[in-house]
Amino acid sequence: MGTLGKAAGASGAFVAAHEAVIECLLQNARSYIFTTGSSPVVACALLASLKLIENGDARREHLRRLTAQLRDGLTDTRWKLLPSPTAIQPVIIGDNFEVLRVADALYQRGLWVPAIRPPTVPKGSARLRVSMTAAHSPAQVAALIDALHDLA
Repeated sequence: MGTLGKAAGASGAFVAAHEAVIECLLQNARSYIFTTGSSPVVACALLASLKLIENGDARREHLRRLTAQLRDGLTDTRWKLLPSPTAIQPVIIGDNFEVLRVADALYQRGLWVPAIRPPTVPKGSARLRVSMTAAHSPAQVAALIDALHDLA
């Protein structure tokens, strides 16, 4: 069994493990038990994380639908979408000045979509970095699609 340590000023810890592991720690690491309790903030963050994990399948499916909505909505623009099954959808604009123009115009419409330019990406492949989350709505994705159509 590895050693357990406590950093100065630590806010405590907990063990989430199989019952046998916890029993082993209770019997063999008694001096570390109850030395410092976890803070209420850590406990609340853990509970929120567990709820997110519990509802993760529905959130991932929602995000998958948003990604498909964006990809379907941009198929007929002059800009190329790179193949990406993730929530990060690169939209290749190509020209550095053009990508800055589009990113600024989107920002003016309340849509924050950063422009990524060389040297971060290869020359001639400046792009918009669309980063969606499960907190976005289909209406927000539709607004982005409409704005990109207008700007194309």
